Amino acid sequence: MNPNNSISVLIPVYRSEATLSALVKRLAGVLGAMQADYELILVNDGSPDRSWEIICGLAKDNPFIQGINLTRNYGQHNALLCGIRAARKDIIVTMDADLQNPPEEISRLLAKLDEGYDVVYGVPQKKQHGPARRLASWMVRTTLKSALNVESAFQGSSFRAFRTQLRSAFESFNGPAVSLDVLLTWGSTRICSIPVRHEANPEGRSSYSFLKLFSHCFDVMTGFSSMPLHIASLTGFLFTIFGLGVLVYVVGRYLILGYSVPGFPFLASIIAIFAGAQLFALGIMGAYLARIHFRIMNRPTYVVRETINEESDKAGKSVVSGQKSE
Repeated sequence: MNPNNSISVLIPVYRSEATLSALVKRLAGVLGAMQADYELILVNDGSPDRSWEIICGLAKDNPFIQGINLTRNYGQHNALLCGIRAARKDIIVTMDADLQNPPEEISRLLAKLDEGYDVVYGVPQKKQHGPARRLASWMVRTTLKSALNVESAFQGSSFRAFRTQLRSAFESFNGPAVSLDVLLTWGSTRICSIPVRHEANPEGRSSYSFLKLFSHCFDVMTGFSSMPLHIASLTGFLFTIFGLGVLVYVVGRYLILGYSVPGFPFLASIIAIFAGAQLFALGIMGAYLARIHFRIMNRPTYVVRETINEESDKAGKSVVSGQKSE
């Protein structure tokens, strides 16, 4: 990597008390070997376990660690946005806290970034996930690629490195639904990916379930794309054509054969089909109205309860302060 660049490693923390100490130890060795200015930002996303206590202990022993404690669980991408806004170095590296993203692979991301890219994703060579999690991850990547025209997102992951200056593209963003991958595309299209190792989760399972990934996929579709509205319009158009076809069939049958289509089942099925299409379109429009409603309510993206080592002196003493976001 460029020796003139400094590094902020950002990790959202949720139910990670068992892996935090080992992760920080490995990161300290990797970052120290790079001989670059660095910091580690740990954002506790309302974790119900002892994660924040462990973060405070680690920050007191390691001045390069900055801890941020959110008031409740806002979601992984919201926590990432909070950490990005607190980063003080030239390059930001994001990764999970479950040790599935090997810290030793960070140097490869930074080397690729030096080739002139603004964002580099570390794509697992072989994912250590179950079928349901892999399916949900595929849905999110496919959504980003097709709905938002983000080609590189199809090979995306939570292990990424990007230039801190990109955050200026979304510095005014505010809202409860966040997709960091979409926000990064607002700042640059110079995005690529490289294969990296993906280790097994020591805890055996990920806190990011199928339902959470599916919900994130839906948030991306309705929060950052107009494609669902186009689908609703296309559905309405197709069923209009279908209705005209049914009308031609019924009238033609009467004119040719002398009697119309008999029976209640035929009429009931046609009504059910059209009613379903209408409810589908109304549901999509309702989702967009809900987005507008929540934006008008000005719901915060996150709220910070307290921070540790937000500013550290040369002796490495911790400064604890309580802050709240606007």
